[in-house]
Amino acid sequence: MSLDVISHLHPVGSFELSDHPVPTGREEVWRFTPLKRLKGLHDDAPLTGDDFDVKVEAPAGVRTETVPVAESGRGSSGFVPTDRVAARVWADAPTARIVEIPADTELTEPVVITVTGRGGAEAIARNIVVTLGAHSRATVVLRFEGSATFADTTELVVGDGAHLTYVTVQDWADDAVHHSTQHAKVGRDASLKHVAVTFGGDVVRHDATATYDGPGGEIEMLGLYFADEGQHVEHRLFVDHNAPKTKSHVVYKGALQGQGAHSVWIGNVLIRKEAEGIETYEENRNLVLTDGCQADSVPNLEIETGEIEGAGHASATARFDDEQLFYLRSRGVSEQEAQRLVVHGFFNDLIRKIAVPELEESLTSTVEAELAKNVLKA
Repeated sequence: MSLDVISHLHPVGSFELSDHPVPTGREEVWRFTPLKRLKGLHDDAPLTGDDFDVKVEAPAGVRTETVPVAESGRGSSGFVPTDRVAARVWADAPTARIVEIPADTELTEPVVITVTGRGGAEAIARNIVVTLGAHSRATVVLRFEGSATFADTTELVVGDGAHLTYVTVQDWADDAVHHSTQHAKVGRDASLKHVAVTFGGDVVRHDATATYDGPGGEIEMLGLYFADEGQHVEHRLFVDHNAPKTKSHVVYKGALQGQGAHSVWIGNVLIRKEAEGIETYEENRNLVLTDGCQADSVPNLEIETGEIEGAGHASATARFDDEQLFYLRSRGVSEQEAQRLVVHGFFNDLIRKIAVPELEESLTSTVEAELAKNVLKA
């Protein structure tokens, strides 16, 4: 059963599409999003596309397949749509991709699912349900590539005492539009590491929310993004501390370059009256590499009890650190190489925190490729 969320940034959800009017952009939850570039996902554009490929790499013992929605376990996380796009996906998506890891299983290799859009004109709607049995441990990586207009709802159900690392990588082509709504339920004494990496796409908007299904749960949310010329990247996060003795830690870092590059980060934590003894901290850091960029960063805390261990947030947006650049230049490092080293240093600690060796090299290479588009040009 889902809880009513008393939050100005997260309205009470509904499965009825009529309860979600077409947004105008004046609503608090939509005011940063360029609605005209969503290709009708927020309105009534048909969600009947299927022009994409899926590649699955999964260790033995993992069930991963596409099934009819009625057989997917959709809703097991307690997810209820809180915006029109999510409600449309719930109503119209014909199938769901499921990933099931049995209880007491420890995977030594990640489950990797790669979705590649083939540039079809019609928008695609799909559901994803990841279920981790009690006392199991696994890493699931979901990659998006190619060209598409894609809307999904993703549910993560982490059983008691289980540990899930979930990584979603948006490496879309420049014309792609992606709206993703992700909701996690973390069991008693369980932990979730939720990682969002966004490099590509014209407009990418991610809503990630999480609740607890008992005391002792821990949630870590990590994000890495790079916005280029004209690109809009938006991450909205919400952690609902609805159980005592729970923890959450959020760290998102982004870089922006090129005229019209725009990033949005909205972080919110709700500490309910019953959530005594919790700890939470959230931070967002943005590095502006060129003129003409805009980074909006809005951290929030909503606290209903003072009986907590600690709560805080931080946000900062800045250009290159002049002292770091001077230090490197004074030792004979060229300006471009100094800038490259500063940006890699900015991201490297976060990449190490992701702690998925299969991704570390590719993420570092992608950062380098992004820098070559602008900052490192001769």
